[in-house]
Amino acid sequence: MLLTLSEVLLGIGLVAGVVNLGGVWASILGYTSYYPLGEKNLQFHAFWGLSHTLNLSLLGLGILQFGTLGLPTWVFYLGIVLAIVGFVTVTISTFDLGVEQTQGLEGELRTDGLYQYSRNPQYVGYVLATVGYAFIAGSPFAIPLCGFYLAWWFSFPLAEEPWLREQYGDEYEQYLDRVPRFVGLRTLRLLVQSSASQ
Repeated sequence: MLLTLSEVLLGIGLVAGVVNLGGVWASILGYTSYYPLGEKNLQFHAFWGLSHTLNLSLLGLGILQFGTLGLPTWVFYLGIVLAIVGFVTVTISTFDLGVEQTQGLEGELRTDGLYQYSRNPQYVGYVLATVGYAFIAGSPFAIPLCGFYLAWWFSFPLAEEPWLREQYGDEYEQYLDRVPRFVGLRTLRLLVQSSASQ
């Protein structure tokens, strides 16, 4: 029995997702230092190669299986809104942090821009964009691959925080106390305080 192109893309995406997520969780549990990356070496290229492989698998499935879930039209339009808001958030926070640090390379602790409201605004944006893409594509095979991305976005900070504590010490500890990991009530308070002071 021959596999369809959609099945091949799903398989490739699942392997890429499992390997990267496994590496991240092995780092969280202290078995390895796969993530965060820190410098351009073999693991840097492996991580980004697997990430791009998953991206291409998702793109292919979004094209090949577009709309086959038969979701209501309003879900498609909600997906567009989520994807736009997500990508705008990612773009702004990438400029706030810098491209090199966005790739996982060492740099300065950033606590301004969107990083004054969330310690991980890029991941907040990526969560919105990932859910948006799943809604737009309406592809049954894209759903589990989007699930891997969501697992990544929520797992990355758990691997990064010990490394950030080691890199930035007390400055990072104070930042932890002041700003939430993603978004929450502290984000709303910080937004209100920021707008009141202007």
